[in-house]
Amino acid sequence: MKTTLDTILWGIRAGRAGEADDLFLKKNRLGLGWVKMADVGNIKPDRESFKAAYTTAYPDEKAGAIPGQAGQIFRFLHEMNPGDLVIYPAKNPRRIHFGRVEGGYKYEPKIDHEFPQQRTVTWLKSVPRTLFSQGALYEIGSAMTLFQVKNYAHEFLAALEGKVLEPTTVGDDSVASAAGDIEETTRDFVLKTLSQKMKGLPLEEFIQHLLECMGYHARLTRKNEPSVDLIAHKDLLGIEPPIIKVQVKSGDGAISDKDVSALYGKLSHGEYGLFITLGSYSPQARNFEQSKGNLRLIDGEELVDLIFAHYDAFDSRYKGLLPLRRVFVPAAVETSQE
Repeated sequence: MKTTLDTILWGIRAGRAGEADDLFLKKNRLGLGWVKMADVGNIKPDRESFKAAYTTAYPDEKAGAIPGQAGQIFRFLHEMNPGDLVIYPAKNPRRIHFGRVEGGYKYEPKIDHEFPQQRTVTWLKSVPRTLFSQGALYEIGSAMTLFQVKNYAHEFLAALEGKVLEPTTVGDDSVASAAGDIEETTRDFVLKTLSQKMKGLPLEEFIQHLLECMGYHARLTRKNEPSVDLIAHKDLLGIEPPIIKVQVKSGDGAISDKDVSALYGKLSHGEYGLFITLGSYSPQARNFEQSKGNLRLIDGEELVDLIFAHYDAFDSRYKGLLPLRRVFVPAAVETSQE
């Protein structure tokens, strides 16, 4: 099939787990699943009317999400046209299907009640995902149900025309950037959850559990013990060195050298100090740390690193509080420049 630079290329998903796969490939239909919207063909053809209708159908939706959700439905009706090309990345088997949009919008709940907003499609070709760069695969892995493919459209159109694609690097910059975004989002989630749900004693108990997952025995100190919240040690009785005295702060501000020196003043000969905060440390506090061989300061970023490293050992209570799933993403590949 001959394409041009002006060819419109859409991407569409068949539900979170590919629930509409049969509708797409066996019944030659594209479908959307906002069932509470019912027949959206009766909505006035402008974005504001679609946002208003979406708000009525989904009153609990967050305000910031409404334009994006309603916008996808609007585009399906009023921006997608017969003759446009569409990509459907199927999950099982993991292939990419190319199709041509044939008809206008129809409301067809009898054909599929979970994806009632439909258009007809003619499928043209199916190719393996391995033909494409990671950047291209990332673009069609959009979290949106309906989106326009732009950045890597040339790759997909070339594959549709049967052209041989040049080999691509697995760990290209776009995917490395996406992986970085995922990690940053996860770090924000962890720190926000700890900050909002673990003020004071609950955070101290969490740090106690983290230290135990790291192989230490740890116990909370008396409530009236200033500057020291936990005692950690390797032996069961807590009498063999090294003894670690721990202070925990749940604020997100910068810890001063005065706070750090207060903990250090509680250390006896042969003891170690560990200060843990969700926030950061002032330059003066860091300078104080560097001058003391038996003092360690851990800020929010380093705390998240420890959580990631020992998460598998957490008990169900803390995994429930911080529900995380381990995933593998391509890393950036450094190339030598000659």
